[in-house]
Amino acid sequence: MTNLIHVFVYGTLKPGESNYQRYCQGRVIAQRPAVVQGKLYDLSLGYPGMVAGDGIVQGVILSFSDPNIFIDLDQLEDYQPHRPPEKNEYQRQQIPVFDLNHQPLGLVWAYLMDMTKVQVYSGVLIPDGCWKNRD
Repeated sequence: MTNLIHVFVYGTLKPGESNYQRYCQGRVIAQRPAVVQGKLYDLSLGYPGMVAGDGIVQGVILSFSDPNIFIDLDQLEDYQPHRPPEKNEYQRQQIPVFDLNHQPLGLVWAYLMDMTKVQVYSGVLIPDGCWKNRD
């Protein structure tokens, strides 16, 4: 097993989306399409939120060699590990990830939102679990 850091992204950090160039360009060692279990919501704020659930969320696994990547990603996602969870916008946690044939690939990091926050932001379920910037 390599020492790479694997992060599942499903919104603005996906290749081609608004935050990829600023946070990931030139830092990604590898990437591959993947899916996870969960539900994806359009928050009407220019980005989505994913919660645990029984649906499928489509995204990309980005692999990084620099552990400092979390400094930037945590800031973007308004996550501080030592802050009470309700004060964070997202929670960074490890979740199981699958290839497009639903074969397990192991655990990766992902940023999940609490359903309470999704409701505060008037989140609308994205039935196919695939978010694209709607600008």
